[in-house]
Amino acid sequence: MHSCSSTSSRPPSARPRRSEVTPGTPAEPGTPDGAETAGAVRPATSPDAGRKRGPRRRPPTVVTTDTARPEGGGRAAPGSAPAPARQWPLITVLGLAGIGLLVVGTDPFAQAFRVGTILVGAALLTGAALRRALPSVGMLAVRSRFTDMITYGVMGSLIVLLALMVQPQPWLRVPFLEDVLHLTVT
Repeated sequence: MHSCSSTSSRPPSARPRRSEVTPGTPAEPGTPDGAETAGAVRPATSPDAGRKRGPRRRPPTVVTTDTARPEGGGRAAPGSAPAPARQWPLITVLGLAGIGLLVVGTDPFAQAFRVGTILVGAALLTGAALRRALPSVGMLAVRSRFTDMITYGVMGSLIVLLALMVQPQPWLRVPFLEDVLHLTVT
C-alpha cells in the first residue's frame, strides 16, 4: 500500500486553485476559520497538511506581456491639464475629419461631397504634420514616428487627389490616367 498526498495523486489540472479553500484557511474573506461556503472544495488531508508553506514563486515569463508606448506617445500638454487638453492633436484631427463627414452627410444635392472629402484628407495630412512637428502627440501616436507620418501622409494625399479627380466635372485632370482609363474601359 502506498501513501499519496493530495497534490501528487491529482493531475496538475485538478490541483486546487488559489480561490479554492485549503485546510487552515478561511473559505472566503470574512468567514470564520474552517467555515465552508457553497461550491468550496477542500483537498484531501495529508500528513503534512498542517505545515505552513511559503508563497509560490512563478517562473519568469518568457513571452512579453506588455507593449511599449510608441515614440512620441506621451502627453501633448502637462499632466495637470484636463484630459481633452492633453490629447489636443488627436482631437484636432478627429474634429477636422468630423466636419468633413458632416459636410458630406448633410449635403442634400451631393454637390459639396468634394469639399467634405477634401477636409477628411486634410485631417490626415494635418495628423502627419503634427506627428512630424511635435515631440509628443498623445494618442495620435500609434506606431513609430516615421510609420505614422508615412501612413497619414499617403492616405491623406490619396483621399485629396481622389476627391479632386472624382467625376462629374473633376477639378483636377491627370492626362495619363485618362489614357489608362480609356484603354481599360473600351
